[in-house]
Amino acid sequence: MLAEMRIQGLGVIEDALLELHPGFTVVTGETGAGKTMVVSGLHLLSGGRSEASKVRTGSTKAVVEGRFEGIRADQAIKIINDAGADIDEDDSVIALRSVGADGRSRAHLGGRSVPVGVLADLSEQLLAVHGQNDQLRLLRPAEQRAVIDRFAGDAVAEPLGAYRAIRDEWLAVVTELAERSSRSREMAQQADLLRHGLDEIAAVNPLAGEDAELTEEIKRMAAVDELRTAAGAAQAAVSGSAEGDPDVPGALGLLAEARRRLTGAEDSVLRGLEPRLAEAAVLLTDVGSELGAYLESLEADPARLEQALARQAELKRLTRKYAADVDGVLAWAEDARRRLSTMDTSEEALAALAERRDELAGQLAEYAAQLSRVRTEAAAELAREITAELSGLAMGQAEIEVTVRRRPADAEDQHGLAVEGERVHAGPDGIDDVELLLRAHGGAPPLPVHKAASGGELSRVMLAIEVVLAHADTVGTLVFDEVDAGVGGRAAVEIGRRLARLARSHQVLVVTHLPQVAAFADQHLVVDKGTAKGVTRSGVKVLEQSDRVLELARMLAGMDSTETGRAHAEELLAVAASDKEAFAKSRPARGGKKKSGPAKRGK
Repeated sequence: MLAEMRIQGLGVIEDALLELHPGFTVVTGETGAGKTMVVSGLHLLSGGRSEASKVRTGSTKAVVEGRFEGIRADQAIKIINDAGADIDEDDSVIALRSVGADGRSRAHLGGRSVPVGVLADLSEQLLAVHGQNDQLRLLRPAEQRAVIDRFAGDAVAEPLGAYRAIRDEWLAVVTELAERSSRSREMAQQADLLRHGLDEIAAVNPLAGEDAELTEEIKRMAAVDELRTAAGAAQAAVSGSAEGDPDVPGALGLLAEARRRLTGAEDSVLRGLEPRLAEAAVLLTDVGSELGAYLESLEADPARLEQALARQAELKRLTRKYAADVDGVLAWAEDARRRLSTMDTSEEALAALAERRDELAGQLAEYAAQLSRVRTEAAAELAREITAELSGLAMGQAEIEVTVRRRPADAEDQHGLAVEGERVHAGPDGIDDVELLLRAHGGAPPLPVHKAASGGELSRVMLAIEVVLAHADTVGTLVFDEVDAGVGGRAAVEIGRRLARLARSHQVLVVTHLPQVAAFADQHLVVDKGTAKGVTRSGVKVLEQSDRVLELARMLAGMDSTETGRAHAEELLAVAASDKEAFAKSRPARGGKKKSGPAKRGK
């Protein structure tokens, strides 16, 4: 759950701390006080788009910080760990998002700087923000299909995952077959060139690093006299004259004399230096031996030099044509062999590809049909549950229908697929088009929701959908931004009641202008706007019971200063408290035994 959130420099809010209830928290305030900035802050904390225009005038940046508690979901923990962040001992983590006045955005998680996308990934596991823009998005066919998939849970997720994997392979084979068939002549020419290059490289048979080794060997053989002179002089300096001339003792001879003198000295300090000279003598002996071996290996071999130069010329012919060095030539050959494996345009190869395409098409059609059947079953159950919710939202005659139809494909559709004798379009999400229809009353025809519902009815339909889907949501926190717009009277009371019941299984945060909704909250926050020295500032405070009465009275058409308004507000609070108490007795509390959600019923 989101335990608290701090907002600084965002819109009209200068600095506000929101301590949120684990159940139902409501946010109210005068129009223009900055209620929507609370939701804007949550959008930023969820990795949403940043806008410099939201930064408070006079501030260098806007900062939103949230502390999430009780993080135990494996996926959420993985996202945090992968980002290099740490979860505190109390299973909490702090997320932070800042937006500068210049539009630059930064994100932090668990004290570590992270990409904004990490906050977006984490928020998908922890909270869901539903506003009026989300309502409009839900009217799109693709989003309505996503609603069914979300409702059905694993029953759709498993075949959909298999369908997508098979579809990717099927499309790859279809594309390869079409390319080989249409470019057979061109590919045959390219294949001939590749084979010629491979034959040329194979004839030379270069070894990795061979060109560098040859270069060093040729340099050595070309300068054999100079190298022999240098090595011989060095050996004489180390080991002494080869004829044993005492006048040319070398370093080893001088060391031996020094050791003899030190060993015979009466001073212990001098005698203590002798072992170190012995170590130097061992090292010089090794160097002298290696110099001797090097001199023996230096031979003027014109035949070997000529052979090395010829080999070097062979390698240079390859490096001029295929790469900068021999290692690059070998890499070119490996790539050429890989490309050749995809350029077989023989009848046998094309027939094998066509057979694989048909095999994959059959598998894809099976998963597509299974996916379509599961969606159809889930659609019927989803429609029943939404209709039942609408009945409790003062839309007792309304009925929801969720249709699942297969999208037909024309003859030229490259993604056309035969499924159960019907040619359909195999898109990335399956073969189905989904549409949400509303029958406003018994005699009305079913129409698309946005055509059949008024503004207030649309809000109630969307709230009913969210309430139903909430049981399939794994996120712990649900945020609703004025989803009750255009609603009043008894319907508003029912919305408050539904949100309070939803808070039995989720943390619910609602921004509202309706007193009937606010009365059902477990915690009431109000956004207060004030002006000092010509500067408008807003803050957030938690209301005590007496203050709640005044705020609800104000929301009741500005009746906070009248006894009638306060009495009406007290009555609202009493009705809400009684309703919540009765519901709590009839249902287990949060963490108690709950019925299986739609994700399990769809199995």
